[in-house]
Amino acid sequence: MSLLSKLRCITVDVTGTLIAYKGELGDYYCMAAKAIGLPCPDYTRVHEGFKLAYTDMAHKYPCFGFSKMSNIVWWKTCVRDSFVKAGYDYDEETFEKVFRRIYSTFGSAAPYSVFQDSRPFLRWAREKGLIVGLVSNAEYRYQEVILPALGLNKGEWDFGVFSGMEGIEKPDPRIYKLALERAGNIAPEEVLHIGDSMRKDYVPAKSIGMHALLLDRFKTEAAKDWREAGAVVLPDLVSVQQLLESDKLKC
Repeated sequence: MSLLSKLRCITVDVTGTLIAYKGELGDYYCMAAKAIGLPCPDYTRVHEGFKLAYTDMAHKYPCFGFSKMSNIVWWKTCVRDSFVKAGYDYDEETFEKVFRRIYSTFGSAAPYSVFQDSRPFLRWAREKGLIVGLVSNAEYRYQEVILPALGLNKGEWDFGVFSGMEGIEKPDPRIYKLALERAGNIAPEEVLHIGDSMRKDYVPAKSIGMHALLLDRFKTEAAKDWREAGAVVLPDLVSVQQLLESDKLKC
């Protein structure tokens, strides 16, 4: 039996699978600083500072703070620490002005772009009668602001499971179990998950009995290891659709 004929639902990762960041982090931090008359921070230092600050915050307060602190406080702490680690210790008034611009920008469509094959794939899946869900380590603004602003409205997908709204994040398999519940308590073998991370997408989805495959949109070195580990790895969603329609994927 072909996999497509058995599927009732497809779940999809968001960042790296449906959408991508535009430019560099430093672009947006620079614009925020210059908007209030400050010199542009060093890109490399800001990028490295952010990686350290984000990792620290994600460890101390996972899921963007969830029940521990508000989303905006989580990001304010993270951004301030990013600047400090990069060597920029602004006074409170100055930082508040810079932060407001950064927070507003990343809560809009401005820093993101939608891959050209994303909307056509989601529409194709729904036309096939499949339930379409999004599973992402993202905060509430993805569902309520960012994705709609990018044109990925509820008409393109049926439900979303976002870590910042649920208190569970990938690679915890429970986030995939929650997706099964949102899809109508369907069986895991009736679901295909598509993502771009072996650790966060493929392994946990497979661990609960879902089908899974990976996208390698950016030709990463890790893709070779993914294939050697037995994963189906494809370059884009066009290829996923073609493979599913070819009936070459069996279950």
